[in-house]
Amino acid sequence: MDAAHSNSGALAPVQLVAGSEPLLVLEAADAIRAAARAAGYVEREVHDVATSFDWNGFEASFGALSLFANRRLIELRLPTGKPGKEGGAAITAFCDDPAPDTVLLIVAQEWSRQHEGAWSRAVEKAGRVQVFWPMKPGDLPGWLSNRLRRAGLTATPEALALLGERVEGNLLAAAQEVDKLALLAPGARLDVDTLERLVADSARFDVFGLAEAALAGDGQRALRVLAGLRAEGEQVPALLPWLASQLALVGELARADAARRPLDALFQQNRIFGPRQAALKRALRRAGPNLWEALLAEVGQLDALAKGRGQGDAWVRLERLLLGIAEPRRWAELAPCSA
Repeated sequence: MDAAHSNSGALAPVQLVAGSEPLLVLEAADAIRAAARAAGYVEREVHDVATSFDWNGFEASFGALSLFANRRLIELRLPTGKPGKEGGAAITAFCDDPAPDTVLLIVAQEWSRQHEGAWSRAVEKAGRVQVFWPMKPGDLPGWLSNRLRRAGLTATPEALALLGERVEGNLLAAAQEVDKLALLAPGARLDVDTLERLVADSARFDVFGLAEAALAGDGQRALRVLAGLRAEGEQVPALLPWLASQLALVGELARADAARRPLDALFQQNRIFGPRQAALKRALRRAGPNLWEALLAEVGQLDALAKGRGQGDAWVRLERLLLGIAEPRRWAELAPCSA
């Protein structure tokens, strides 16, 4: 039975979907929204919890009459997974006496055992709780196999292992790859050779490949990917956030390495496995933390330039940055003299 429903088959009046796997949380919440629409809950209210959130107003909405006397889905987005004392009381009050013709959906992007409390136990008693814990590496091949099967594809164990290495535990990236493969080779049985060809064809020019090539030390490949992205109409500002995140990660790893701290915990924390881990270790051998911090600072200056705050060609400067990442010893001669 769908976890959105109670044992009687009716839509449970309160639902909590939580966890640090964004794709699984998103899809579970989407399934509840779809079940609510099918059951006639045609009105939807969304409340995003932030600093100074009005819990009194939120609680008052339970008793407010629907404008068209329809069933309502009230969605509470709780990014931290912690409603606080006032919020916990409001949620518990709803669970103790659910409003008629109303379903409360609570979505939390963070969750651990420390998040559990009286309010979440009240949700579990009155409705349903779905928590998605980080997927273990050993579970990924089975998850990928099921995902491929739902898309009409099958794969050899070797192809599954290769696909798992490529997505590096990122389920959002995995879902995107499966969707691409279903478009490129509908109904296919994928072996390693077929998968490598299809993945290469579908990801010739993407921002992930841009950062991957530069950090792997392949400056010429990074420039080819950049040229492809430019030809496809991408703009410089759109390429920088992922690049900045990867430089920040390398900087963190470099500081830990310089302090002679083991890197395994950081790799695990950031879900970095297989070939990507090896590429980052090679990057650490090329330069220390100071240079990676300088490269990260350059991203900020480049972003300002691309948005019209400064003089120069943003594409040329991005090329210099990528070559500097790939060959740090050349950064001093490649970097512009001023921001």
